[in-house]
Amino acid sequence: MSRIHEALKRAEQERAATQGGAVPPAYTGAPLADPPVYTPDATSAGVPVSAAVHAATPAFATTFSLETLMAHCPQVQWKPDPSVVLFTNGDDSARGTEEYRTLRSRLYSIREKMPLRKVLITSALPKEGKSFTAMNLAQVLVRQQGRRVLLIDADLRGPQLHRMLGTEVSPGLSDYLHGQNDEYSIMQRGPLDNLFFIPSGSRCENPAELVANGRLKFLLQRVEGAFDWIIVDSPPAVPVSDASVLAKACDGVVMVVRSNSTPLDMARRARQEFPDEALIGVVLNGTREDAAPYERYYYEAYEKNGTGKRA
Repeated sequence: MSRIHEALKRAEQERAATQGGAVPPAYTGAPLADPPVYTPDATSAGVPVSAAVHAATPAFATTFSLETLMAHCPQVQWKPDPSVVLFTNGDDSARGTEEYRTLRSRLYSIREKMPLRKVLITSALPKEGKSFTAMNLAQVLVRQQGRRVLLIDADLRGPQLHRMLGTEVSPGLSDYLHGQNDEYSIMQRGPLDNLFFIPSGSRCENPAELVANGRLKFLLQRVEGAFDWIIVDSPPAVPVSDASVLAKACDGVVMVVRSNSTPLDMARRARQEFPDEALIGVVLNGTREDAAPYERYYYEAYEKNGTGKRA
């Protein structure tokens, strides 16, 4: 993994040099400065943007800050599904909780070496546990005192996070990308302190074009200063192109593979969808309980050998 870290470090240095700016500082609670006016190109990721789409871009009259967020973001009564949301039943020793604490620690370790705030969670194929991972990663991150987390369901094709949280699916991300809603009206604040959620939104017929129209990147740039972490759940990487497009708006990608399920060739194909500097880790999901000691041993040996790192 050391080689990957070096590549990530070099990539960030090159990006900072070309942009002429430094890595944005951690959020201090001060209101954010207004971002540059968003003017999408004639094409975005190779997808034409019509004049109607340009005209629908929301106008922002106020600076986005924590104060405006708390004043405008609606509070919703979530009803989480305890079978998939591990940190809502009060049992801190439940199976899986310690693994997510370890994942949290790994991400903070990586953050010491590179800018890391916006993390994309994906998988090679459906039903490998990416949404489960995104949900519980956001939950364990926000359990640290003072940490503010935004969870975004960017899987416009098969959204699951709203069902896990027991809340409404819209208005949400697709409505923002269509230019119908601003960021305040699509963001929910539930009973758990400092956890905010953007659901996938209304059903749409052109998800690939929506995620490529440039507005998601603008949204993340506008709100990221108010959050310590932004966790983005994306569609699987092999069947559709959405994940590779979404990754360009994020700082790093975590890929979920399911034990004894994900075909090796599919995992390799998914890996090829992202540049080396983007992939920061892999989560092995669905391991048997009796295999856990061996998995921990293998993980430690794998890391010490310097051949890689599993998040």
